[in-house]
Amino acid sequence: MSALLTVEGLRKLYGDKVVLDDVSLSVAPHDVICLIGSSGSGKSTLLRCLNLLEDIDDGVITFEGREISDPRVDARAVRSRLGMVFQAYNLFPHLTVLENCTLAPRKVHGVRRAEAEARALEMLERFGLADQATKHPDRLSGGQQQRAALVRALCTHPTLLLLDEITAALDPELVGEVLEIVRAEAAAGMTMVIATHEMAFARDVATSVCFLHEGRILEQGPPTQIFTDPREERTRQFLARVL
Repeated sequence: MSALLTVEGLRKLYGDKVVLDDVSLSVAPHDVICLIGSSGSGKSTLLRCLNLLEDIDDGVITFEGREISDPRVDARAVRSRLGMVFQAYNLFPHLTVLENCTLAPRKVHGVRRAEAEARALEMLERFGLADQATKHPDRLSGGQQQRAALVRALCTHPTLLLLDEITAALDPELVGEVLEIVRAEAAAGMTMVIATHEMAFARDVATSVCFLHEGRILEQGPPTQIFTDPREERTRQFLARVL
């Protein structure tokens, strides 16, 4: 199956500091790629580069057969095909949950209000948030806010969903309810690239796991290989600490 997204030789610097170095990655339709590694290893920066929120210093990113790392590319048009959910939710505080979920479909995709609201309410019902639709984000728990952020991303029917440490800011008892949504989307065939510290989740859901260390993908393979028989000593050291 041809790749939906490819990254070749990606390099990213902040000043003199190399944050990503020679990163290459291929994502086929329906893949769930989990990025693991210590904080500061480059996972979040890689996701931000894929979503064109960060300029890159070298390399090529191709999405749906088109190079999107070209500075002349319309980044907003690319992002309209992607969904991204952040660690800190990033819901608009002045909008209700329903308004958050319908904003992009209406303003970016030109969906009529009634249709956008019907779709959003259906998704909110599916993920146990229908009774929160008219509330503002500050009236929701952390788990509810992150579920709302996931629904907002899914309401645009993204071709690729990027998830950046979406459980990191949650209390432990709320982690499961958020990951359950991601599991359901993975089972339904959603293509995803996920930065996560949840090793059990990565082992169960990923089609491929990438271990990042100091800005490089040091090892990549199926979850069974990465978690039971890692080839790299750094991978073994990391897993020994976190498992």
